Amino acid sequence: MTAIGLALLAAALNAAASVLQRRAARDEPADREFSVRMLLDLARRPAWIGGITSVLAGFGAQAVALTLGRVAVVQPLLVAELPFTILLAALAFHLRPAGRDWWSIGALAVGLAAVVFALAPHGGDPVAVPGWQWAVGSGATLGLAGAVVFLGLRAEGPRRAAAFGIATGILFGYVAVLVAAVGAEYRFGLHGVLTAWQTWAVVVVGPSGFFMLQNALRAGNLVASQPGMTLANPLVATAWGVVVFGEQVRGGPWFALAGGGALLLVGGTLLLARSPLLTDDAGGHGHEGGREDDRGGGAGGDRAGRSHARVHEA
Repeated sequence: MTAIGLALLAAALNAAASVLQRRAARDEPADREFSVRMLLDLARRPAWIGGITSVLAGFGAQAVALTLGRVAVVQPLLVAELPFTILLAALAFHLRPAGRDWWSIGALAVGLAAVVFALAPHGGDPVAVPGWQWAVGSGATLGLAGAVVFLGLRAEGPRRAAAFGIATGILFGYVAVLVAAVGAEYRFGLHGVLTAWQTWAVVVVGPSGFFMLQNALRAGNLVASQPGMTLANPLVATAWGVVVFGEQVRGGPWFALAGGGALLLVGGTLLLARSPLLTDDAGGHGHEGGREDDRGGGAGGDRAGRSHARVHEA
C-alpha cells in the first residue's frame, strides 16, 4: 500500500511539473529545438524552476515506490498523472472541468483499479536477469525511442509533439526499469548500488528523457504530447517487468478483466487529453484574447481564432 500511495504522489507531482513546464516552454522559438540554449533560457523562468522541483520530487517518490513495489504495479498508476493535470490546470486557471472530463477521470480510475487488481503482479527479480537480456531489452527500448524521435523530426505541428511525447514516455519507462534494478541492488548496501551499471545508466538516460520532455512540451500543447507520454511510460515498464524481470501476473478471467481495464485507460486518456484545460487557452492567452474580442478588439479576436484552430488541429 505504501508503494501505491507513493506512485500516486509521484503522478500528482508529475502533473504539476507538466503544467508549469508547458507554461514556461510554449514561447520558445522553433530554432532552439534540441539546443542547450533552450534549457539556459528556460532556467531563468520561475515556472520552469517550479516544474523542475516537482519533477525531482516526483522522481524521488517514484524511486522509493519502485523499491518497495513491483514495476507492473507502480508504473500503471502513473497514468493518474493525466487526471491530476486536468484538476491542477482547473485550479491554477480558475476554470471548471466539463462533464466529459469527469466521466473520463472516472473511466481512468476504474481502469487503473481493474488493471492493478486483476494482474496482481508478484515475484520477479531484476538482479537475477542475465546480462544478455538486459542488452537485448535495452537495445530494443532505446532503438524504439530513437525511431519515434526520427519520425517526429520529419513531422510538423501536433504530430511532431505527439511523437516527442511518445519518445519521452518510452525513455521515462526505461528509467523506471533502471531505478527498479538499482532499488533491488540496495539489498547489498551502498556498495551494491554504486557498482551496479544501472545506477550510472540512470545518470545518462534520466537527463536524456528530461531533455526530450522539454522538446515535446515546446513542440505543441499538452493535447498533442500528453497521451503518448502518459501511456508509453507504463506500457514500456510493465512489459519489462513481466517479460524481462519475470514478474508473474494472473491469467484466465483475470487477464480479461485487465484487458477491459486497459481499454478504459486508453479511451479515458485519449478523451481526457482533448480537454480544453490542457490547451494553451487555459493558460491565459485565449482568455485575454476572448476579452479583447468581446470589446471589439480585432487583434484579440484573431489571436483567439488562431488558438482555437490549433486546438482542433491537435
